[in-house]
Amino acid sequence: MKRTANSVWKGAGKEGKGTLTTQSGVFQEQPYSFRLRFENEDGKLGTNPEELIAAAHAGCFNMALAVQLSNAGFTPGELKTEAKLHLETVEGAPTITKIELTLVAEVPGIGKEKFMELANGAKANCPVSRVLKAAEITLDATLKS
Repeated sequence: MKRTANSVWKGAGKEGKGTLTTQSGVFQEQPYSFRLRFENEDGKLGTNPEELIAAAHAGCFNMALAVQLSNAGFTPGELKTEAKLHLETVEGAPTITKIELTLVAEVPGIGKEKFMELANGAKANCPVSRVLKAAEITLDATLKS
């Protein structure tokens, strides 16, 4: 399987602007820029690569956990995950240093120990976690009763 996305950039690094388009059409020439990426603290003016990585990680983790739960005989009512990506300067270069996954789950009939075993397995083995091994990945999981 292959998935594609395209970026078009025009202009100098800090002054230029770009667009992102995805194969699915979810993004069609979505604007991004240096300012939106590094200077817009609330992140509400446009997207950036780190936001997209965080979204991909949250979605991948939830799907991996849902599959693991199903394979173990449990059907999740809801899995809600926030991925908080940390972008810091390391040796003079912007670097993704950490991603904090925060999960709140409703899974009828599962015990806390089995739930944590499966959640940690999904964290370690979802494809996005595997590609991001250079960053520290943490998981704070809550099982709602």
